[in-house]
Amino acid sequence: MRYEGSLYRPPSEADSYILQATIGCSWNHCTYCAMYREKSFRVRALEESLEDIRRAGELMASRVDKVFVADGDALIMGVDHWEAILAACSEAFPRLRRVSCYAMATNILAKSDDDLRRLRAAGLTLLYVGPESGDDATLKRIAKGSTFADHVAAAERARAAGLDLSVIFLLGAGGEERSREHALESARLATAMDPTYLSALTLTVVPGTPLAKLEAAGRFTLPGIGGLLEELRTFIAETSPTDAIFRTNHASNYLPLAGRLPRDRERLLRALDAALAGDVPMRPEWARGL
Repeated sequence: MRYEGSLYRPPSEADSYILQATIGCSWNHCTYCAMYREKSFRVRALEESLEDIRRAGELMASRVDKVFVADGDALIMGVDHWEAILAACSEAFPRLRRVSCYAMATNILAKSDDDLRRLRAAGLTLLYVGPESGDDATLKRIAKGSTFADHVAAAERARAAGLDLSVIFLLGAGGEERSREHALESARLATAMDPTYLSALTLTVVPGTPLAKLEAAGRFTLPGIGGLLEELRTFIAETSPTDAIFRTNHASNYLPLAGRLPRDRERLLRALDAALAGDVPMRPEWARGL
């Protein structure tokens, strides 16, 4: 198994086998993100990925029930390429129950409906999509490359193909300037995308990123802890997916929460109100991370 550079995966993939079938991110323009800036994007040769799967199967076939396909937007791979990888995973890991990857709205929209159905039939089950915000002004400012409408269309097509979605929003992405709009529009987008899983992370301004340069120039200010919690409160209060498993368990967050939305809305809001009142301790800075 060969890995290049740093690897990133969602918290729920902590015990998954990570297959690095692509290197880097094909977009790589998001102003806040430093994850793949040291890499030049490419799709790894299929033979390399198949060999890694074979070797992983020899070493841990009985222990693997989930595979996460890295790096940043592996859905960009062609369908034939994907089908070969998915067939190899199915053969190598007899307990396999889930294969997932990061995806951008543009990746999904670039695939035909038949492409998406083929991927689902071959064994791809879950897409992690990070709009980060539902506020079009914020999406433009962070150079996400897709709009509110793009994300809704992508989610509708993915769900129609039978793919589960895990949708990720980024507290603080609108800065102090658009904090309220960011929270409200993110809640509206989460409702429209109607994912199976829903999560919120907290923005970290990483040195060397375009966002860090904007912050240094006084053109971006990250809300304080109270402001970030207010964004999270607005988001939880306003979003209404059909039935989404909701988490803020990422290490970037000050307050870990877990429940289902909208079913557990009131319990989650009570926990947030207690935190805002100072009755619940926040995760300390030393314990936070990307």
